[in-house]
Amino acid sequence: MSLDKATVRNIANLARIEVRDDELDHLAGELSNILTFVEQLSEVNTDGVAPMTAAAAVTLPMRVDAITDGGMPDAVLANAPEAEDGFFTVPKVVE
Repeated sequence: MSLDKATVRNIANLARIEVRDDELDHLAGELSNILTFVEQLSEVNTDGVAPMTAAAAVTLPMRVDAITDGGMPDAVLANAPEAEDGFFTVPKVVE
């Protein structure tokens, strides 16, 4: 697929990329090469190939969703630079 300068200028505008006029020819060639490669990929026969989300079929180990920690607010807040009434205290960032 071959792209002209107007199309490349429009793509750059949509992508909010500033492209100088002297770079349009080179960029048109590069984008055309990329699109040609993508067109070649569409010619690959994928019949019988299942869609996949990863290269390895790995299932994550499951664990029981149970509370195993907690009830230690003093230990948790011990590392806080400031704490009041059992809560973290942070500086105000919105006026």
